[in-house]
Amino acid sequence: MKRFTLACVGLLGAAQLLSSCEKEYLDEDPPSLYTPQTVLVDSLGFEAAMAGLQSVVREQYTSDGPQGLLGIMQEGTDVAIPGQVQGVEVPYYNYTLLNSQDQGAGYYWNWAYRTINNANQIIAGAEAAPASLRQGYKNRISAEARFFRAYAYDFLTTLYGDVPLVDEPVTSPRTDFTRTPVAEVNDFIVNDLTTAIPNMFDANKAASGRIARGAAQHLLGQVYLRMNKPADAEKVLQTLISSGTYKLITARYGVRTNQPGDYFSDMFIIGNQRRNQGNTEIIWGIEQQLNVPGAQTNAQQRRMWVPAYYNIKGMLIADSLGGRGIGRMRLSNWVDYRLYPKDESADMRNSKYNLKRRFYYNDPAQAALYRQRVTGLRGTDTIFFITPYTTKWNQYNPADPFGYGTIKDLPMMRLGESYLLLAEAQMKQGNTAGAATSINVLRTRAKAAQVTASQMDLNFILDERARELIGEEQRRITLVRTGTLVERTLRLNGASVTGLTAQKALMPIPQSEIDRNTSATLTQNPGY
Repeated sequence: MKRFTLACVGLLGAAQLLSSCEKEYLDEDPPSLYTPQTVLVDSLGFEAAMAGLQSVVREQYTSDGPQGLLGIMQEGTDVAIPGQVQGVEVPYYNYTLLNSQDQGAGYYWNWAYRTINNANQIIAGAEAAPASLRQGYKNRISAEARFFRAYAYDFLTTLYGDVPLVDEPVTSPRTDFTRTPVAEVNDFIVNDLTTAIPNMFDANKAASGRIARGAAQHLLGQVYLRMNKPADAEKVLQTLISSGTYKLITARYGVRTNQPGDYFSDMFIIGNQRRNQGNTEIIWGIEQQLNVPGAQTNAQQRRMWVPAYYNIKGMLIADSLGGRGIGRMRLSNWVDYRLYPKDESADMRNSKYNLKRRFYYNDPAQAALYRQRVTGLRGTDTIFFITPYTTKWNQYNPADPFGYGTIKDLPMMRLGESYLLLAEAQMKQGNTAGAATSINVLRTRAKAAQVTASQMDLNFILDERARELIGEEQRRITLVRTGTLVERTLRLNGASVTGLTAQKALMPIPQSEIDRNTSATLTQNPGY
């Protein structure tokens, strides 16, 4: 399928492009050109447009431009500290450097509005599509686009606060954007999702990699929690969980069943990550594939999470060690030493297959060291080279030992997180017993000790999210959404952070957007 990208870059991207064109070009009749007007008339055109939208969405966490970009979502929180930094992530743990010209804030802002404008094109196209196209199909493709639009707006409002609300394609120059209050954007998101849900396929019918009803329900539950509507969140999350469409993984499966491992780690092995590969827990995964044109990216997930162990004499790059990482960040001391108490050593999520803690020399040329445990290093930087890490991003391609490309799917939502969101909704309503029951579903699966209602508070649930979702969730989003970024970061990881205050919890509005918006005032967040 051809990639069809309808929008250009950023909130003002369309205005920038159109303002550079001659009027004669703008007036040209384009019946033979590849435009929304000529393409969004049949299912082939809409499928091409959706492929383009999915391609833009994938760029959220796969860009290799600023290679440290993914660190923005982990460093300067409770779970990670800097390693071999690339640069773009530095203001997100040294907050004194975070300003309105920040590269990371600009990247994510532009990504979100590219996603929104692409979605707007599909939604508008479905409304205007000819009657010859089945109404059920138009409703379904529009619902999928509404999900992505809601996802992008939830991302924006969580991290930036009030943002411009653009609900139709930008097709002419605009320099008059203003910020819409979060409450109005929230209502818009909820309307998109509640409109989409009844028109979406169940996961058992949806094509692999496409958005199904469960993803919209999961996102809606999270949005309701951010809106402080826990009863509404509980209702939609209970509907999702009780549907029976998704099931927690509780037994070994897939391509490495006969090799050492456990069923939690099975979910993150290439060949096991998709629903049609046996992963009954995945709700939304962004698929990537080796040797398929356009299906491999230069994402940096492995390079961020896996340390550069091969820089230690006696260590070689190996599949069993996750391939070639760089150690651009490392787990915080809180995760390494305190997240899993010694009396909870049986927790599968802390097994050697999920959190790598021990290393063994693997270079046969170093006979005196070969197969011995790596211990007692002196004069060597063990922060970047030998440090505990999550194995969720382990990946090795023999044709690419340098480890630049990524062929691993991105798990965006899975049922384990749905239970955590449900527990949060129950706890916020004072139903601590219900919250404990929801948490214990996951702890039973992980063979961890059961918890009680008296342990249920937001901090415990956020701890449990780290145990369950480390390396998957974008931790900054979770902590900003729950209003805990400053308190938890300073309490659990304060030694690695400088200048974090409540004013730095939100990202700055990109200064370039403010400067170009000459016909109205696009206000900046306080502190920038």
